[in-house]
Amino acid sequence: MAPMEPWQRVWIDAEQYAQDIHSRINCTSCHQGTAVADMDSAHQGMNPNPAEDPETCGTCHPDVVPANANSLHTTLRGYDTTLYERSTPENHSAIEEMEANHCASCHTTCGDCHVSQPGNVGSGLLEGHVFKSTPPMSQTCTACHGSRVKNEYFGLNEGIPGDVHFRERMACSDCHTADEIHGVAQPATDHRYTGDQMPTCESCHEGQVGVGSGIEQHEIHGTEILSCQACHSTTYTNCVNCHVEKADNGTPFYTIESSSLEFYLGRNPLRGSDRPYRYVPVRHVPADANSFSFYGENLLSNFGNRPTWVYTTPHNIQRNTPQTETCASCHGNDEIFLTADKVATSELAANADVIVDHAPPLPEGGEAPPAESATPSEDSGDGFWGSDSAATPEATAAKDSSDDFWGSDSAATPEATAAKDSSDDFWGSDSAATPEATAEANKSDNAFWSN
Repeated sequence: MAPMEPWQRVWIDAEQYAQDIHSRINCTSCHQGTAVADMDSAHQGMNPNPAEDPETCGTCHPDVVPANANSLHTTLRGYDTTLYERSTPENHSAIEEMEANHCASCHTTCGDCHVSQPGNVGSGLLEGHVFKSTPPMSQTCTACHGSRVKNEYFGLNEGIPGDVHFRERMACSDCHTADEIHGVAQPATDHRYTGDQMPTCESCHEGQVGVGSGIEQHEIHGTEILSCQACHSTTYTNCVNCHVEKADNGTPFYTIESSSLEFYLGRNPLRGSDRPYRYVPVRHVPADANSFSFYGENLLSNFGNRPTWVYTTPHNIQRNTPQTETCASCHGNDEIFLTADKVATSELAANADVIVDHAPPLPEGGEAPPAESATPSEDSGDGFWGSDSAATPEATAAKDSSDDFWGSDSAATPEATAAKDSSDDFWGSDSAATPEATAEANKSDNAFWSN
């Protein structure tokens, strides 16, 4: 995310804001203060962050705000669920102090997504106080979900391509709906994987999943042996031993002991009717038994109550991956399964339900068909990823409305327009493409993974 100039953080574009429906509301209705000409008097009692009070937005948005107040974007309930289970009640107050210093700023108000950048990434008005119905991805979504999700989705991990949906210019909101983000569909959730899967691959690829799809590997594995990501995800980041502290001046900070790019399939720790898969990608959480030792000794005395390798859905989906090359890429290949030798000795007991004894053997007589036989041919690829002819009116409308997400011309400042013009190389315009870049873009996924 590009840093904002100080003036941009507070600049109100009167001309653009005049076209916003919120401009019909007096400033003092939200920000308080007094509507008088004298600036000193006007700002007395002013609230610079009115969205911190749910009632501010809830007055006009009663269909969203009550649910959002209990969503994981607003509360720390997801953290509490895991940390309380790893600790004891007498340690909760110290953990809550830690959360207030290191976690609370990562959670949002309505304004943190729709009017300004979130506070934990520097705050600052998005577009001159204009309210954005669909938050701009780079300034909101990936600004917070940057260390893993952004790097995976954008292809910023060296040698790993970006997610196929990103290459189709799909934004976060194309899959993650407003109801999901606001907690309307599943209010008061204790964990982000609680309840129904949202979103699901089947929402767009219903005809290409499981028995009846006509895709050999999908026919063989059905819908209960492997999650879609087990075959179509690739290398992602695993972090080890996060520690939180405060500097001498009181500024909270954290450190990660190590991280690595890996891909492992484990036994599904959340197996049930919502997630029936036997094997799923698993990721190591950054926590460690001494993560919060700055705030007290042995705060996570029951650290082993939960696994450290957990269910994950990486944002780096590819049509062809190392797993899809041959049957033997998975069957009989312990390298891609979370076997005991890949787990720290101190964490073996906690991960007993996730660890795989050994890779499933190759079925008798099983051969290793080329990846092309497991998926439609390149000529029929549009049907798999969704051609225009197969697009529903809703999907087409959603795509047409995504301009605001990536940044429409109408709201662009001269600086933003210049930045957008210079971003053509990123997306790959014909005019700016070098012969080397064009040649690289023409390489297929198979060529990439066969090197």
